[in-house]
Amino acid sequence: MSNTQEFDKDTKAKFKNLITEITVAMMATKLGETPLHIVPMMTKKVDDLGNIWFLSGGHSDHNGHIVNNPKTQLVYSDPKQMEFISVYGNAFISTDQSILEDLYSKDDDRWFDGITDPNLTAIKFTPKEAEFWDSTQNKYINLFKVRATSSAES
Repeated sequence: MSNTQEFDKDTKAKFKNLITEITVAMMATKLGETPLHIVPMMTKKVDDLGNIWFLSGGHSDHNGHIVNNPKTQLVYSDPKQMEFISVYGNAFISTDQSILEDLYSKDDDRWFDGITDPNLTAIKFTPKEAEFWDSTQNKYINLFKVRATSSAES
């Protein structure tokens, strides 16, 4: 099955701007279970395809949850600017050294023992659906949905 992203250039730009300006997401894993597992995550990058990238500890609970069930929810919030965005999608763990080097910065030394830390992983979050709070209409507006080209659910 392949996915097609049904949003235009302006929507992609709005999505990327919202995510990169707010920077910290609350990442919820264990979707469908209670309680959800929710942790704050610093956004490292939004790539050209709209994937959102994070660094994470390989032994963390949320990494384990992602391995068991990739369905993940991100919530970004900037109350001062009245900007809120909720993004649903799938997360995947990567240990690719070139990706880690691309995402890693000196600030990450607070959590890791450098770029060669064996516990260092990247999380690639592939969005399927996003909604943002439109304060002028006082409601969530669908920013985009990714439509599957087959009838199977992913």
